[in-house]
Amino acid sequence: MAARAEQIGVRKANLRWDNMFALSVLAGSFISLGAIFSTTVSAGSMIISAADGASVYSASLPYGVTRLLAGLVFTLGLILVVVGGAELFTGNNLIVMAWASGKVSTALVLKNWIIVYLGNFAGAFATAVLMFFTQQYTFGSGSVGVVALATANAKAGLGFWQALALGIMCNALVCLAVWMSFSARTTTDRILAIIPPITAFVAAGFEHSIANMYFIPIGLFIKAGADASFWEKIHSSADKFANLTWGHFFVNNLIPVTLGNIIGGAVLVGIVYWAVYLRKR
Repeated sequence: MAARAEQIGVRKANLRWDNMFALSVLAGSFISLGAIFSTTVSAGSMIISAADGASVYSASLPYGVTRLLAGLVFTLGLILVVVGGAELFTGNNLIVMAWASGKVSTALVLKNWIIVYLGNFAGAFATAVLMFFTQQYTFGSGSVGVVALATANAKAGLGFWQALALGIMCNALVCLAVWMSFSARTTTDRILAIIPPITAFVAAGFEHSIANMYFIPIGLFIKAGADASFWEKIHSSADKFANLTWGHFFVNNLIPVTLGNIIGGAVLVGIVYWAVYLRKR
């Protein structure tokens, strides 16, 4: 597994930049499809409080069961990335294993991370734009939109250190899922290796920078562009989601979560496994 991780890291770092970017756009879209699935399955789990207009969890299902279901379906995203073939920034943190062995330069690692991160953003953002125009957020009497807004509002309201810590925990699990997939011999093996860690991070409420490139923009688009009939349907208004601003998206969430993802994936998984299995004694 360690040798394969190193080999794959060398291959990923040496991809042509245009292919790297195209595959990273796909990965951003794939993760967004998992987010869309998760949001839809969670529809009805949140309601708008009549007292203050805030979103709260419904009593229809226990909180943990709702999060479990959301996590299970979100695994679609990483399954598409690993089986379908795409370049995901958080998984590519494992390139540090090849870097630590001296088989990939620092410049190539940074080039990969920057191109893939930007491509992931483009794919996720474009998917959010397209999903807004589908008006899928109005489905279920607006219950899909309630979940999308509440999710985005909560993520955009995190403090820096909380977002950083949640990002660390998230990508430790994501990279463990990718790490375990290196042991797979069949497509079924890969899928089964991916499901438990990804379900765990979503159920626990950890923060994934690429998923948030979809989750928060779709909330921002709904807040800014939904018509009056939608707000009447959910008995709320745009001003109830005060955390949802572009500034909060980048400063409160994307920057600290990205840093946390790098620490969790590159350091706690990549460097640790490199030190155990590949470091020269």
